[in-house]
Amino acid sequence: MRVFAPCTELPPKLKLADERFSPAAAKLRLLKRLRCTLKFEKMAWQSGATMVAGVDEVGRGSLFGPVVACAVILDRSYRLRGLRDSKLLPAERREILAERIREHAVAWAIAAVDAARIDQINIYQASRVAMREAVMSLRTSPDHLLIDAVRLDCDLPQRAIIHGDALSASIAAASILAKVERDRMLREWDPVFPAYGLASNKGYSTPRHIAALREHGPSPLHRQSFAPVWMNPAPQEVLAFMLQEEEKAEEALAGVDEAAV
Repeated sequence: MRVFAPCTELPPKLKLADERFSPAAAKLRLLKRLRCTLKFEKMAWQSGATMVAGVDEVGRGSLFGPVVACAVILDRSYRLRGLRDSKLLPAERREILAERIREHAVAWAIAAVDAARIDQINIYQASRVAMREAVMSLRTSPDHLLIDAVRLDCDLPQRAIIHGDALSASIAAASILAKVERDRMLREWDPVFPAYGLASNKGYSTPRHIAALREHGPSPLHRQSFAPVWMNPAPQEVLAFMLQEEEKAEEALAGVDEAAV
């Protein structure tokens, strides 16, 4: 298995954070200055790879619902213009690009890990699981992976790229498809849980969302392990139910052990 070190080096001018801005604003300004190209795809092609898949996830910081990942193999003969980090694109532009990606990509696949699983294994591991499942679901097998910032548990040659969704066309395409799909999911959940404003905040920690959590408590699809969810003062019947079920399971296991003795 060939292993590539993460690409962490940025041009010197892009390393310096502007103290006039918050960390989030400074990061956004940095991402806007990065160029999304086929540089890393070309390096993989030159090494002998033919099916290079870009992999990314969205929803890692959300308080509600699944983390969604996508893997995309772009067609080398078709140039998709306008690809960049999905966070930098307006929703209308993402929808247009997503349609073009689905139409012209060699292959693409989406996978999701739900909130319950996120609470079990933590969001970092859940993101890696979702990305790996997306890769394994591609109808055309990739022979090289370009991944946004992490490594996956598989034997394929892979390269983790810091800010990959702003630098690699394949990763950007994956981020767009994942974002469009997850936004669709949250819009469908909005009428089921109207108090939280999911259609607009997509489950992220906005003032309205936090206020709704304080007033109503979390829904069954909130991530109970995330601090803004479990720290809110409203009663959390769902979490209490989960803990009761765990206690019952432990008692049942204890009974089995005693019978065996």
